[in-house]
Parts: sequence; structure tokens; C-alpha cells
Amino acid sequence: MPGWFLQVISTANKATDSLVNAAQAVTPPKEMHLWDILKSGGPLMIPLGLMLVAVIYFFFERNIAIRKAGKIDQNFMMIIRDHIVNGNISAARGITRNTNHPVARIIDKGIQRIGKPIDAIERSMENVAQLEMYNLERNLSVLSVIARAAPIFGFIGTLAGLMQLFFDINTTGEFVLNTIAGGLYVKLVTSISGLLIGLLAFLAHSYLHTQIDKTANKMEVAAADFLDILQEPTR
Repeated sequence: MPGWFLQVISTANKATDSLVNAAQAVTPPKEMHLWDILKSGGPLMIPLGLMLVAVIYFFFERNIAIRKAGKIDQNFMMIIRDHIVNGNISAARGITRNTNHPVARIIDKGIQRIGKPIDAIERSMENVAQLEMYNLERNLSVLSVIARAAPIFGFIGTLAGLMQLFFDINTTGEFVLNTIAGGLYVKLVTSISGLLIGLLAFLAHSYLHTQIDKTANKMEVAAADFLDILQEPTR
């Protein structure tokens, strides 16, 4: 057998052995667990976590309150109308006082002002409606603030982490690509978390604001119906 052929076979065997050894030496990639990733974000993950808890709490708290304010008996205004048309003001007042609802409180203020000019009655009802709107919009400002603040907190965490990473490189003089890449993805955790929390807060605020607008429309319709009732002739 020619010598050059034996050399080719020997070289091929050595290359195969080298590839096998290299493959065996490669460590399997580490599994990325969500909790470990979040912990790697650093101390700024604590305020971001508190913001997330606040978003969830205020969303459900306000959603329940707004849904409750948006539900009222469809026969409520019909009963009020019958009592007022029949001249039974005290019975109408009793119904509104025993009904825990924004519309009932607005109508109750109007009943208290019966006998005064329509403009004065309307202004009194508008004042109560503004107070009810304030109560419905309570804590919505928290969601609005979080929607703006959470991404900023995230960027601050990322910038602080990058500054620390480059400071370490400058101090030690070590420039290892995998170490830098690992440090960068860890520092981006705060930015991604901040953006997600800000997005959730923005969506929650927008949804609740839409529900409040629907409830406000119901209050306006009820107030207009009441003013029409006052101008009907009594029996």
C-alpha cells in the first residue's frame, strides 16, 4: 500500500478523534428558568415587582367598583317617574336613599331640589355627578404613573448594569466575549421587565377609562330622564 495513502488515513483518523473530543468537551447549554432570570436583574427588580403588584391590585379593585357602578335596575327610573308623577316625593326619595348606586345619588339630589328652577336642579345634579366620577377615577392615576415610571426604572437598571460591566472590564483588562454577552443579557432583564409592566399598566388604565366613560353615559341619560320627568304634568 502506498505510503501517501497511509498518511491520508492517519490524518483523517486524527481529525475524527479531534472532532469527537471537541464534541465531548462542549458543555450542554444551561436551562434558563424564569425565576433565576428575574433574580439576575438586580436590586431594581424589587421596585419593579412592587409596581407589578400595584397594577394587578388596582386593576381588579377598580374594575369591580366600576362594574358595580355600571349595573342598575332597568325599572329604577320607571319607579321614580311613577312616584314623582303621582306626587309621592317621599316614596321616590326613599328608593334613592336605599339604593347604593351613583345614579341613585344623583337622582336623590335632584329630588331634594324639586320646586326650584330646572337650572338649579341640573347644576346640583352635575355637582354630585362630578363627585361620583372622581370616586370612579380614584387610583387610576397610579396606573398612569406606573405606565410611565416602570420603563424608566428598567432602563436605569440596564444602564447601571452596563456601567458596572464596562468598569469591571476596564479594571481587570479581561475582554472575554461570552462573559460580556452573558452580562449584557442579564442587564437587559430590567429593561424588558419595565417595558412589560408599563405596557400592562397602560392597557389596564385604558380599559378602565373606557368602562368609566360607559358608566358616565348611563349617569347622563338618567339625569336627562329625571329632568324630563320633572316637566311632566302631575296627576
